[in-house]
Amino acid sequence: MSDTVAILGELGIEPKSVRKNWNEARLYETAVATGEAQVADGGPLVVETGQHTGRSAKDKFTVRDETTENTVWWDNNASMTPAHFDALLADFKTHLASQDVYVQELFGGADPSHRLPVTVVTEYAWHSLFIRHLLRIPENGEYETFASQFTIINCPSFRADPARHGCRSETVIAVNFDKRMVLIGGTSYAGETKKSVFTALNYYLPAKKVMPMHCSVNTSPAEDAAIFFGLSGTGKTTLSADASRILIGDDEHGWSENGLFNFEGGCYAKMIKLSAEAEPEIYATTKQWGTVLENVVMNPETRELDLDDATLAENSRGAYPISAIPNASLSGRCGQPKNLIMLTADAFGVMPPIAKLTPAQAMYHFLSGYTAKVAGTEKGVTEPTATFSTCFGGPFMPRHPSEYGNLLRELIGKYDVDCWLVSTGWTGGPYGTGHRMPIKATRALLNAALDGSLNNVEFRKDETFGFLVPVAVPGVDSKILDPRSTWADGAAYDAQAAKLADMFVENFKKFEAHVDDTVKAAAPKAKVTV
Repeated sequence: MSDTVAILGELGIEPKSVRKNWNEARLYETAVATGEAQVADGGPLVVETGQHTGRSAKDKFTVRDETTENTVWWDNNASMTPAHFDALLADFKTHLASQDVYVQELFGGADPSHRLPVTVVTEYAWHSLFIRHLLRIPENGEYETFASQFTIINCPSFRADPARHGCRSETVIAVNFDKRMVLIGGTSYAGETKKSVFTALNYYLPAKKVMPMHCSVNTSPAEDAAIFFGLSGTGKTTLSADASRILIGDDEHGWSENGLFNFEGGCYAKMIKLSAEAEPEIYATTKQWGTVLENVVMNPETRELDLDDATLAENSRGAYPISAIPNASLSGRCGQPKNLIMLTADAFGVMPPIAKLTPAQAMYHFLSGYTAKVAGTEKGVTEPTATFSTCFGGPFMPRHPSEYGNLLRELIGKYDVDCWLVSTGWTGGPYGTGHRMPIKATRALLNAALDGSLNNVEFRKDETFGFLVPVAVPGVDSKILDPRSTWADGAAYDAQAAKLADMFVENFKKFEAHVDDTVKAAAPKAKVTV
């Protein structure tokens, strides 16, 4: 099978048959014909992923060898021996010998100087369609010169053996940076393939002084690009999807000497409780031919979707090409950023709606990756919970966070980028007492930051966090700019602010040995007596 050898290189993998670079129509047709997927009203494909409806974080392992011993952050990445990986690869080869597989040759990254050519091998046609949506398809003539630099093999029907393969269960995601390969077995959740590409870029790009980021990016015809960092629930997707601006991408990007570039060619959006009113552009993709809908409930008779039904999964998802979003950039590229926004949903009611950060403060808050989740449904529990996810994407960071933080700080300084911390959380008190920050005020402050006018207002220094907060901004109620003044009890605010400051300091202890004194000085005041 010379064609297989050409596709899969020197891996020695010889499947029963290979469907190479099939387009959307052939993959769609095959997924339906083989029973992998069903067709919903409007033409999207509806699939169920079974047991795994999200990432299997505890089943992800990185091979620990001479290549990775001193480059991978082992506190955050479970290790696998080279021998265990070799045994796993040998069993994958045996497994694939009886399979009909789909192979896609795609790019991770829109910048030709820094993109990663990836070969993706899948058992399922819909997985091949999914990743064709999510990565970037070679243009005319690029297939002829395509030289793969990374391989991902996804076999949901494969069952790992923990004793033989050095893993935890029958599900495994094994990353080998030396062999430039990821093996995925025992899970049908397609997001594992997408995140494997992100993980690879997060490992390889920093060595080239290119910053990989879990963020959204938009720009305008005036070339005033903005980066949006934010964990789930902070409003990253909503605030970056501004109809008056051009969307570069909604999830994963790189920052190089050439500017910002999308890693992807599509979007992977949450579908649960999606509405036409709140997210009209994303909602439209649920009525579009070829969109892949994971674990979305469909009426088998009418073929209508029920996006509010979480029976199959709370994490229902939709994958579609970025061309489905009207104001999106098809090139996936723009110039150097002028603004960097870190979003937090502060449920303690302490953070101001916007604050300006120095480069050192930006590095501190980037490494912290703070947001807060509201209380659960347990009776009597009203206290919010602080969440810190370093670099706003800790699970996908192979290297130590300080590498990403130092690189970000270097780029902020080099390109004179204004940095802002924006809270979309609570004002007037914590969750349960106060209320959510008005979206109108958030948008007004964000627009003022993006158009540069916010740089011209008067600022005050926050006593607890040390960052600069605007005193008055046209069109915004000045009272919300001073969180303490929105609380009925100022002393209660002081106590809550001190408590949150202590949480920041405690979380940051693990980074103190890896940052300089200016970053350490960016910490909020801890253990304040009130």
